Amino acid sequence: MDSEDRFVNIELKLVHQEDLVESLNQRVYEQQKQIDMLEDLVRALAERVRTSTLANQTPLNERPPHY
Repeated sequence: MDSEDRFVNIELKLVHQEDLVESLNQRVYEQQKQIDMLEDLVRALAERVRTSTLANQTPLNERPPHY
């Protein structure tokens, strides 16, 4: 194996590495978008639960309706 063959092999490996890095970067980007969407959903659900809980609370000293 001469120097030219070694150089070509190194170039091929570099091209494959660059493709892999680009593919991984794209996947990380997609996952971050999904994480952001899920965080927004959790925030909205937490707010909905909080406001629904506050709306349904009765004063602590109030007797239940069956009394």
